[in-house]
Amino acid sequence: MSHLRIPVSDQDHSVGPTDAPLALVEYGDYQCPYCGEAFPVVKDLLQQYDGTIRFVFRNFPLPEIHAEAVDAAFVAEFAAEHGQFWQAHDLLYENQTRLGPQLYKSICESLGLSVADLEKAAAADTYTARIRADEDGGIRSGVNGTPTFFLNGAIVQAGTAGLADAIRSALAHGKPGS
Repeated sequence: MSHLRIPVSDQDHSVGPTDAPLALVEYGDYQCPYCGEAFPVVKDLLQQYDGTIRFVFRNFPLPEIHAEAVDAAFVAEFAAEHGQFWQAHDLLYENQTRLGPQLYKSICESLGLSVADLEKAAAADTYTARIRADEDGGIRSGVNGTPTFFLNGAIVQAGTAGLADAIRSALAHGKPGS
């Protein structure tokens, strides 16, 4: 069974209390249709268990099959630098079928971010190391597809469909359910 090899830290993109009893980590790809299906499920669970879960998103783009995955992750990281990661994250998933330069420009404009600054950051590969670090951590943890979830460090074997049960089990037993 796989375990999360890179512990959750302040460097992660996270929402929810840092001292929450549950830490849910997703390795995701903004163009992956399964990640797109998981997006509203995770949002619902975070709302349902508000205050109980710290949710962490880590990049795991699969450019071999998703041509826009790296660029979308780059937009999210650019927004993160300006304190707007979750807004960009949500807009990318909510508009997953429109990923591409026009959407990225629209996201920047809607968040009040400079498209020119995004283009400069892209030309300089500013966020590539961050994205690769997330990927490397995923590989070390046994991630080989997206989405992959870890609950309190243990992989959720049942995938998105099993997230609610894993969370209920972890809360009932004080440990992650897989």
